[in-house]
Amino acid sequence: MTPVQEDHRPRLLLVDDEPTNLQVLRHILQEDFRLLFATEGARALQIAQQQRPDLVLLDVMMPQMDGYSVCQSLKADRATANIPVIFVTALTEAQDEARGFDVGGVDYITKPVSAPVVRARVRTHLSLVRTEELRETRLQIVQRLGRAAEYKDNETGMHVIRMSHFAHVLALALGHSPAWAEDLLNAAPMHDVGKIGIPDAVLRKPGPLDAGEWDTMRRHPQIGAEIIGEHPAGLLRLAHSIALTHHEKWDGSGYPQGLAGEAIPVESRIVALADVFDALTARRPYKEPWSIEDTLAHLRAQAGKHFDPGMVEVFIAQLPRLLEIQARWKD
Repeated sequence: MTPVQEDHRPRLLLVDDEPTNLQVLRHILQEDFRLLFATEGARALQIAQQQRPDLVLLDVMMPQMDGYSVCQSLKADRATANIPVIFVTALTEAQDEARGFDVGGVDYITKPVSAPVVRARVRTHLSLVRTEELRETRLQIVQRLGRAAEYKDNETGMHVIRMSHFAHVLALALGHSPAWAEDLLNAAPMHDVGKIGIPDAVLRKPGPLDAGEWDTMRRHPQIGAEIIGEHPAGLLRLAHSIALTHHEKWDGSGYPQGLAGEAIPVESRIVALADVFDALTARRPYKEPWSIEDTLAHLRAQAGKHFDPGMVEVFIAQLPRLLEIQARWKD
């Protein structure tokens, strides 16, 4: 028996009350895409719910339910809200186009359509969707690996959440872009992922570690960096950098590389402050929480030793926001 070949081409929903217009779009798109058709708004919404097309090409002027209303309904439903909508219409006024974007459209093509333009716009918006899906997938992988590290360690999940938000707050206060700070927020939970590779006998030892055990423990930054891998840019590059260098100290006494000063990546200098602040102020089975006053005194005493001296006071100045984060994500 000949195996059935599955059709993995993207699926498009074409919506227009004029069959002639649907035929025009069919001839333009049928070679590269699977096509669904609707001649009225209510039917288009039904098909979108059942078939989940990758993109919708939508006329505006239709009886009973116009294209703007269809788009609003798609965006109001969580199941279809992320489907990109391109308006294809005879309406050429600027206010019509603006309304199309206001109700959630991603593009606006006027009739009569140009075949190359339609194909290019469709490919562009499908590519943007795939890029966003890839970003979301990478983010989920990072979050899952961070969660795996929590199961291995004695730290709580709340610690990872709090320190990540502390790092985000500090990054913004230092003038980094919101996009970079958001990547840091999502990369910071990976800082101790290398502890997955540390034996439980060392990681969970109730007493002090001996010299050999400390050597083993100090391998977790390199292990974490190897787990994440090297990447040219973005979230995973930050996660790799943080995993490898978050135990470096400003004065060069940290590990694993003995980096000093600004040779330590800025993301790791930020995470070091955030991590220690939460570790000191949190209650653990083996210790009581430090007071805020004692914690801030320690941070100041370690400025220029453990921590970047230019960051400490900026971090402390964010104390009201830090306390809000503590209250929101208690153990």
